[in-house]
Amino acid sequence: MMPASSRLPGPTRSMLWGAVGVWFAALVAALWQQEPLLLAVPFGLLLAWWTVADLRTVFYLMWAAIPFSTEMGLPGGFNTDMPSEPLMWVVTGAAVLWALQRRPESWRMDRLHHPVTILLLAHLGWILLTALTAQNRFFALKFFLAKLWYVIPFYFLAGSLLRRPRHLRWLIWAVGIPLSLTVLYVEMRHAQYGFSFKDINKVVRPFYRNHVAYACLPALFLPFLWYGRKWYRRLSAKWWLMVGMSVLALVAVQFSYTRAAYVALFVAVLGYGIIRLRLMRVVLALSVAATVAVLAVLAHQNRYLDLAPDYERTITHYDFDNLVEATFKGQDISTMERVYRWVAGVHMVIDRPLLGFGPGNFFESYWPYTVTSFRTYVSDNKDSSGVHSYYLMTAIEQGIPGLLLFLALVFYALLRGETIYHETQDEVKRRLVLIALLCLLVICTLLLINDLIETDKVGPFFFLALALLVNADLDNRAVSLLHPENAPGAKR
Repeated sequence: MMPASSRLPGPTRSMLWGAVGVWFAALVAALWQQEPLLLAVPFGLLLAWWTVADLRTVFYLMWAAIPFSTEMGLPGGFNTDMPSEPLMWVVTGAAVLWALQRRPESWRMDRLHHPVTILLLAHLGWILLTALTAQNRFFALKFFLAKLWYVIPFYFLAGSLLRRPRHLRWLIWAVGIPLSLTVLYVEMRHAQYGFSFKDINKVVRPFYRNHVAYACLPALFLPFLWYGRKWYRRLSAKWWLMVGMSVLALVAVQFSYTRAAYVALFVAVLGYGIIRLRLMRVVLALSVAATVAVLAVLAHQNRYLDLAPDYERTITHYDFDNLVEATFKGQDISTMERVYRWVAGVHMVIDRPLLGFGPGNFFESYWPYTVTSFRTYVSDNKDSSGVHSYYLMTAIEQGIPGLLLFLALVFYALLRGETIYHETQDEVKRRLVLIALLCLLVICTLLLINDLIETDKVGPFFFLALALLVNADLDNRAVSLLHPENAPGAKR
């Protein structure tokens, strides 16, 4: 769909003088207004020109910026991830402009008609509807716009630009090298504190907001690195680099002391067997049944109240072994604070089951629904964080229909992905499908106790995994049309 890389046109005398003029004007404006951000205008214009001339290169640059990005405050109380999010804006705008200047008959309708795309668009449509009915429409519409600059570049554009295995190889290097550099930086700092659990949140900055964000990116990217080594001759330099980056990713997860990341990688290992044995349908059915059963037991005669913590004994633990023990005893403050918000979240869903409170509206809406007996020392929520479960958050902000749409998207992708894996004849493309499925399983596990898809460390890879699955499915269909004898189920 999208054009291949093209060479930048050589600068003319008028272009050089124009660039000097823009730089000078930005400098004068920055000094006059005492606003250093105005100096970013020339960079923005240069980036826009570069994007038009060579979109593929800027696309990879956007991916490479993700491990290095850091959260920054902007005037007006806004926050953004620099430099990844501005690159998302530019690439999104370029992708939209390119699509608009094309004739509709030249669009790839097979991608638009694919069930994953239809479910994703339905999910977006429901977000827009709930944004229009939200208590705070400003927050809700901002959430919807942010969703667009994730979906457009990381699903639609990625699906168009990553059509060949070599394109994904370039992406693995584009993300893997910056990721490894940030891990080396963090672990060198962490070593100065004896790799202590107490100091992990301190050493991961500025590249990661907290130890959870630090753990999630290496965990979900590990399938790309591990299977990426198979593209290269065993014991070659590139093979060793892939192995080294895989080891660094494991080191990052280990010393992040993030329980969810440990479980997610364990699920990925099990997921390999589940996919190979075609057990995805059974596992998803059992997962849904277990969830419904647990909720029913807790709701019966308000048994959930028995989970209320001892306020004085539920504290922050600075030793990881003590943290694990306290988790099982219900005395870990981070776990019990999650329970505090989950209880409030369930009450919110019961109160507004259809349209919810609106995207981005949880924080300012959940206080009246909290139960005092579950309160902890950190329940004042100075960080303005969410409910710590993406599935529950979706139900709270988008209603039960919003949750069902999101689950339909995820379940269909996993079930269809398993089928695509077994239908794919080409070994290299089958490996790509496995990478996408394992990445998706890691993310879905992390979402159980975290709100992460709207973060730049996780969200891009969720939509990338969907795009890779759709690409493989479309390729298989094309092979079936050209060579019916190779179609799934054909007699041999």
